[in-house]
Amino acid sequence: MDASEERATAQVAATTALPYADEEVEAVVLHVFDTKETAEKTTVEQTPAGKTMVEALRDAGVAVETVTTYGAPEEQIVSIAEEYDVDMIILGGRKRSPLGAFVFGSVSQAVILDSERPVAITGSDTPTE
Repeated sequence: MDASEERATAQVAATTALPYADEEVEAVVLHVFDTKETAEKTTVEQTPAGKTMVEALRDAGVAVETVTTYGAPEEQIVSIAEEYDVDMIILGGRKRSPLGAFVFGSVSQAVILDSERPVAITGSDTPTE
């Protein structure tokens, strides 16, 4: 989960579209903060996107667990996915301009390359730098 409510909504839609989502899917909503201090004092639901995501998943009947941590997002996503033995990672990707992708890299790309689990990417229509 990132800071975009639009991408959070897309991740919810992808999750709730899974077969038997309201009966069998258990979602782990993860937010990776920059610092340990922030991760220790902030819950997923205290972020606008996190609140949107958790409420929408629960409204759809999906069991939700929230996790906050800190560090490099791509490393933490893969690590938490392994720790919770998830069946799939659903990320909110961003469309970047070629320059933006080159300069800033891609968390989504790193997760796809580093994880042995299936990864689904949702996104928004607005390119970002």
